[in-house]
Amino acid sequence: MKIHEYQAKEIFRKYNVPVPNGHVAFTADEAVAVAKTLASNVYVVKAQIHAGGRGKGGGVKLAKSLEEVKTIADQILGMTLVTHQTGPEGKLVQRLLVEEGVDIKRELYVGIVLDRQLGKDVFMISTEGGMEIEKVAAETPEKIIKEWVEPGIGLQPFQARKMAYALGLEGNQVRSAVKFFIALYNAFTASDSTLTEINPLVVTGAGDVIALDAKMNFDDNALFRHKEIMELRDLSEEEPSEIEASKYNLNYIKLDGNVGCMVNGAGLAMGTMDIIKLHGGEPANFLDVGGVANAETVANGFRIIMNDPNVKAVLINIFGGIVRCDRVAQGVIDALKLVQVDAPLVVRLEGTNAKEAAELLENSGLDFLVATSLEDAAKKVTAAIKE
Repeated sequence: MKIHEYQAKEIFRKYNVPVPNGHVAFTADEAVAVAKTLASNVYVVKAQIHAGGRGKGGGVKLAKSLEEVKTIADQILGMTLVTHQTGPEGKLVQRLLVEEGVDIKRELYVGIVLDRQLGKDVFMISTEGGMEIEKVAAETPEKIIKEWVEPGIGLQPFQARKMAYALGLEGNQVRSAVKFFIALYNAFTASDSTLTEINPLVVTGAGDVIALDAKMNFDDNALFRHKEIMELRDLSEEEPSEIEASKYNLNYIKLDGNVGCMVNGAGLAMGTMDIIKLHGGEPANFLDVGGVANAETVANGFRIIMNDPNVKAVLINIFGGIVRCDRVAQGVIDALKLVQVDAPLVVRLEGTNAKEAAELLENSGLDFLVATSLEDAAKKVTAAIKE
């Protein structure tokens, strides 16, 4: 789950991670009211959407008076902000963060994620703050420094000092950075965050280290422990089809292709998407129905897939292990009686009771193509698009 910058900064404050003073505003008048509470003669007005690159898109601006705050707020609120992360369709700006200006001497970068290969949290830091970290990683990877944290031990002060020195900090800056990194890691672990990122992390003229930006994503499976974080969810920032899928415990992510996919298991789903692309198609979604592929689950999956106008064909690819193929086949047959699928449908079932499943599909009298292998399924579904 993603949250807005201003919400992430509230969590930062809870764990003593220094951030500029500021507050959210939903109207231009509210933006002015927030600015009046700030002990500053320079204000920053920031669009709040679930995407990076807001500054380049015109969503972050400086104001030197309350009149400018109102003018800028009027300009940004209601605009469709397009960044490299939103795609060409952009996102509608419905709220702002108004903050005090900060005396910036240096811009740095820090992020924390889980290194799944090593099973450890890892800090990623860089002197190239304010830039797209993906660009830094691609062009100058040596400028990204990593520090792994041992599970059960946590970030140690010597590691925090090591990172501070690696960023070229000195004197009071080092002490400020050490406190900052330890507090940031506490916020990351205590909230079950999967990504905590600050770009830029700034050093002020007074030598303080402050989070000028804040991005946090969370593990959906841990949200039952964090009802206060769950309440921060902004459904207007999420894809409606993904919200609908979550109601039925379906793992669904909308993509830009034309082949609807319904698969059980994340690994098989990824493999299915890859082979569709290999044969000239483009997956329209990632959809993992999990271990329950009954009529209700399949019907809900069909509804969500067919709500995408870009879908020109659908591929069902199920491996029967715990769930038997004949039960899946019956689920598909029953679902097609409940939901109208106005696109060619290719079904590939393999595993337990695959033979019985093939017989059920053949005798169903329904109009779909049966594939004998994953490659055969990919060829048939991509051919159906071209017809």
